Amino acid sequence: MADATMKYLVQVAEGREAAPEEGGAPSAGPAYRCAAGTGGASPPAVPGLESCWDIFRLSVEKYPGNPMMGRREIVDGKAGKYTWVTYKEVYDTVIKVGASIRSCGVNKGGRCGIYGGNSPEWVVSMQACNAHGIYCVPLYDTLGAGAIEFILCHAEVEIAFVEEKKIGEILKTLPNATKFLKTIVSFGKVSPDQKEKVEQNGLSIYSWTEFVLKGDGAEEKYELPPKDKADICTIMYTSGTTGDPKGVLISNKSIITIVSAVDEFLRNSNEQIREDDVYISYLPLAHIFDRVIEEVFIHHGASIGFWRGDVKLLVEDIGELKPTIFCAVPRVLDRIYGGLQDKVSTGGFLKKTLFNVAYKYKQGNMIKGSKHEDAASIFDKLVFTKVKRGLGGRVRVILSGAAPLSNHVEEFLRVVTCSHVLQGYGLTETCAGSFVSLPNNMSMLGTVGPPVPYVEVHLESVPEMGYDALSKESPRGEICIRGDTLFSGYYKREDLTKEVLVDGWFHTGDIGEWQYDGSMKIIDRKKNIFKLSQGEYVAVENLENIFGQAPNVDSIWVYGNSFESCLVAVINPNKQGLERWAGLNGVSGDFASICGDPKAKEFILEELNKTGKDKKLKGFEMIRAVHLEPVLFDMERDLITPTYKKKRPQLLKYYQGIIDDMYKSMK
Repeated sequence: MADATMKYLVQVAEGREAAPEEGGAPSAGPAYRCAAGTGGASPPAVPGLESCWDIFRLSVEKYPGNPMMGRREIVDGKAGKYTWVTYKEVYDTVIKVGASIRSCGVNKGGRCGIYGGNSPEWVVSMQACNAHGIYCVPLYDTLGAGAIEFILCHAEVEIAFVEEKKIGEILKTLPNATKFLKTIVSFGKVSPDQKEKVEQNGLSIYSWTEFVLKGDGAEEKYELPPKDKADICTIMYTSGTTGDPKGVLISNKSIITIVSAVDEFLRNSNEQIREDDVYISYLPLAHIFDRVIEEVFIHHGASIGFWRGDVKLLVEDIGELKPTIFCAVPRVLDRIYGGLQDKVSTGGFLKKTLFNVAYKYKQGNMIKGSKHEDAASIFDKLVFTKVKRGLGGRVRVILSGAAPLSNHVEEFLRVVTCSHVLQGYGLTETCAGSFVSLPNNMSMLGTVGPPVPYVEVHLESVPEMGYDALSKESPRGEICIRGDTLFSGYYKREDLTKEVLVDGWFHTGDIGEWQYDGSMKIIDRKKNIFKLSQGEYVAVENLENIFGQAPNVDSIWVYGNSFESCLVAVINPNKQGLERWAGLNGVSGDFASICGDPKAKEFILEELNKTGKDKKLKGFEMIRAVHLEPVLFDMERDLITPTYKKKRPQLLKYYQGIIDDMYKSMK
């Protein structure tokens, strides 16, 4: 593949051959940046924009009366319209909350935890941290049992803002967390029992109203300290391969750069975020994807409406809010796709035929190069406008991130939603989006597009997996990223930082393949950690160690991928144990026959679930289907190494049909 054809890239450095010494650096392909726009390594400097606080402060100065945050008013138990607070009103509350935090003895460089679903209070707490140069430390459950306590202690959190219904979870961390934690603030009320328990542990607890009032009049006492681009604004914890979460240090510079990159990307695509744009906040603010998108909206004085926190009510909230930009993880878009397919298939012969004709016509024109808005305007009015109404009627950009979106879902949504449907790729360590596919470009289906502005990328060969970054035909290798969006290291884990940050390049662990036009296709994972379709990380070796302790399990290979929302497993059951169970439960035949019996599979699945629950695994870490393999994993079939390590690519190849059948059986 000649570099000349990669029209969306500009080369910024040559590739390199592998180091000759044993254990030396592998070969790497050339380094590229996005060709569109300025093509520079950093965004142009903006006077006064030095920190995340400045993103908000400058918007308050420019758009004081714009509606910033909205939530649905609940009257007599029913949700009504969205009610809004302006940028200036939010600013006034932030200043009071900031003064209250300082009055609790937390100063610049201190740590503030935020634990709860997305809400205006979440953003106010974050902005109060930004104002005073305090590290914002989001907390969330899906990191596993004990993660909240671990983060509170590891990050040395001094004050924690907590959603009212999560206070009980924080109380479980006492007294261990009290080494650093001194103050708890509820986003709502505080019960007398909660107050008593907190005070018994020597801590203070406030309701939201009390805490805001505490800062009223104290604002002048606590001046806002100077803040620098290199200062850390957030420690965002993400899953590790063996238990403890890793604290990703994110600087002001990283967030400012990615916000500028999003702006530049949109400009290059003839799009922009306007001050009358509306975003629905439902993806977790504790994750980098939503955090960055909300920073972009705040930067433009646009509006953020919060969902009610219930996935069953999300569509209703969208209908009321009528957002213009919609961000999602593939699992949400899969549900939308499934719902639309059901409506089409049950809509009667005429409706179904009209839909299919409209779809094929518009799809054909888009493949030929037509923009989505010009590809079939008559069918947009007759057929596809109903789909658009399902997302409130105003959405013009749908952005998918956190895991790969299936080709057929992406193509379908590009045709029927009357919106740009874009797929992005990034990690917490790269401050979210490092690649985004381009609008009105059907050839990018199945890819994550070219790099965003201000990000440099090269592929590094992985010889043990057969990936060659210097291949002329299809360069493949580990995706490595460099630039100002990168994190500043893992908190208190210099060893892990050195593993992934080498000579300024962050090694993502994902295997990519450059496409002819300069877009990137994710094709594999270097290490044994992957994401499920809902965006949750799974450390598979850790799970195998846990499930391997289940009675009657000799060996287990756990499998999942980012197109599926759950895990399946192939198991070598213990012969004696399973035969004993079969004798007691009326299952006859030889060992192979018993392994094929549905009752035996159910029995082993129950054993696994029991073990998983005992070890406090999360729902997404549980096994949903099993295949019992009577023949032990062996070297003869190339399934294990001489030291009995599992060869995962070979296991997948060998059991692919069985894996496919297990997933099909659950749909």
